[in-house]
Amino acid sequence: MLSSVELPFEPGRRRRIYLMRHGDAAYIDSEGRMTGDPRMAPLSARGRREAAAMGELLAPAKFDRAVCSGLPRTVETAELVLRDKRMTLERIPELEEVRGGRRGEGQPIVARDVAYSIGEAAHPGGRFLGGESFLELHRRVMGAVELLVAQQEWSQMLLVAHGGVNRIILGWALGASLGSAPHMEQDSGCVNVLDFDHDANGHLFRTLVRALNVTAIDPAKHEHWLTTLERQGKELEKILERR
Repeated sequence: MLSSVELPFEPGRRRRIYLMRHGDAAYIDSEGRMTGDPRMAPLSARGRREAAAMGELLAPAKFDRAVCSGLPRTVETAELVLRDKRMTLERIPELEEVRGGRRGEGQPIVARDVAYSIGEAAHPGGRFLGGESFLELHRRVMGAVELLVAQQEWSQMLLVAHGGVNRIILGWALGASLGSAPHMEQDSGCVNVLDFDHDANGHLFRTLVRALNVTAIDPAKHEHWLTTLERQGKELEKILERR
């Protein structure tokens, strides 16, 4: 049964995406070493608590579609949020996180570069740690998102992706440029609420960002001072100091 809302003054209906960032991921193992392939990092204990708390917060949502990027941290987050909801979880690889490059010989990893890497989105031709450009990220992410939004068989969707990916989607929904990305934090395990208005023919004509970066744990951000990338930079700094 569709759970969208009919528009009050125009023929059409409003649908909703609950856009989440995955919970905190275990990029550092129990012995303080970086994981071999960060793409495959699972949730940390903290990340599982964040996802479980978000599952409680979103329990009243009437999801009729659930989507994630397919990387383990988004799959695990979505499964914890959905809990006992019997749904198929779709994997869309185009929603994977922005891809960093490989450092050349003699080029050290700098923790500060990691901490403020999202700032490159504001620069023409900016790339994430020398890898994928933010323009390339925008193209692949929005190709997938526009296809999802154009499909009419859902009304409330859970979409679990990544910090960089979410910034692209939020910028689009806000009518903002790529340069807006560094100004929107996505704390681990957060949710954003996006509404989409479609006319009687199913064409999208209005987007609304109803909530941004809401965390089920510490929603007023009393304990959230560092960004997720700053925290990753500090973890990397500790590893580099031990070498």
